[in-house]
Amino acid sequence: MHASATSPQPQLSPIVAGLWRLGDWKLDVAQRVRWIEQALELGITSFDHADIYGDYGAERLFGEALASAPSLRGRMQLVTKCGIRLCSPRLPYRINHYDTSTGYVRAQVEQSLRNLHTDGLDLVLIHRPDYLMDADELAETFAALTREGKVRHWGVSNHSVSQFELLHARHPLSTNQLELSPLHMTALDDGTLDQAQRLGLRPMIWSPLSGGRLFTGEDAQAVRVREVMSAIAARLGVTLATLAFAWVLRHPSRPCPITGTGRIEGLREAVAALDLRLEAEDWYAIWTASKGHPVP
Repeated sequence: MHASATSPQPQLSPIVAGLWRLGDWKLDVAQRVRWIEQALELGITSFDHADIYGDYGAERLFGEALASAPSLRGRMQLVTKCGIRLCSPRLPYRINHYDTSTGYVRAQVEQSLRNLHTDGLDLVLIHRPDYLMDADELAETFAALTREGKVRHWGVSNHSVSQFELLHARHPLSTNQLELSPLHMTALDDGTLDQAQRLGLRPMIWSPLSGGRLFTGEDAQAVRVREVMSAIAARLGVTLATLAFAWVLRHPSRPCPITGTGRIEGLREAVAALDLRLEAEDWYAIWTASKGHPVP
């Protein structure tokens, strides 16, 4: 079900499916449809895209599945991002750079609508902070695209507290998508999660498994964290992945972590974390292993 344009936040599912690597999964259209159906059956109704994912191709792959099975659209929330001009064989920019101008944001939103075979997006995020962002101009762009029915809610990704406030003061934002995992804890201290909790705006969380480093990393931090987490996971009877998602979910800002896997079992491991509320001592044991020192 689509979120109402009057609600302050889109009603995202507590676990969000990330589609960054969709092209790498090598699924044909029928397999993509089945994958979406299985995610929905697990209660994962929100799907996280970006215009640049898969060399600007992932949205189109997902959209082909929606065109093949149009009834799926009404059962999900579509999230995408724009604002990065990424070098590509088809787009010969000299360098990667950011662009939040009216013309670019509008063009990318309209391209995402075409790619995803939909007439409206539930949530669009500015992917990275643009140092040349004109907040008044961008807020006007948000308002215009919302009036036109093309975007229901707006947010940002990877924005600092002050960057979020600058834009939020001009147009209501729904979320800040941030990186958080047992191996990357900056958001706990930089004020972004405090801001999310203060405003009552649930953050989306990318890379909750540290891109797989949690399982295979050989650096000292990864080894320490894996050892501590493996012992806790064994005691609780869950997998390492489920424990990592539970660690993120334990934060009182009520985060919505994003998966990155094409494996349905991987989605099940993430959803299983919704039934696991970590004790504070276990949460801090993981924090301590990550930091390499006890709490002050």
